[in-house]
Amino acid sequence: MISIHPLNAANLNALNRVDGSFTVDARLVLSARDGEISYTIEPVQPYRKRYPAEQFDWNTFISNPDKAIYLAYVDGQLAGQIILWKNWNGFGHIEDIAVDVHFRRQGIGRRLIEQAITWAKERGLPGLMLETQNINVAGCSLYDACGFHLGGLDQDLYRAIDPDTTEIALFWYLTFSP
Repeated sequence: MISIHPLNAANLNALNRVDGSFTVDARLVLSARDGEISYTIEPVQPYRKRYPAEQFDWNTFISNPDKAIYLAYVDGQLAGQIILWKNWNGFGHIEDIAVDVHFRRQGIGRRLIEQAITWAKERGLPGLMLETQNINVAGCSLYDACGFHLGGLDQDLYRAIDPDTTEIALFWYLTFSP
């Protein structure tokens, strides 16, 4: 059974204990026409991707109306997390969503997205946004399935980290009906 809990002083130590690494074995190949971004998926030589843990003052997320962190548990075991805040443009921003490798394909990512939608709607925000990479095919598939659309891309965002990168930043948006 999946349960979702807001971050609080009692569960603060569980934060960033999710193994969100994944095997990259495909990438989105992007095209744009008439202002619409579309993609196909092509295989790539497999490799492991691990994002560094986010570093914030986590206490500022507890009981803050403009920030939130939710932890997902399956039968009492930590299975995922999502970090949100109200962005400068008024959208709810998903800074991070991760599902532990041992709990994937059980609906946890979708439940965390549903919690983010609830959080944003309770605050009257116009929608949600997030950024990921074209090599995060599973994540992109989840966002697409949850109703997000590709609103933009940036081929240079990661070049300061790795000048030879082929990763492309993708900006996904979910807008709510008025």
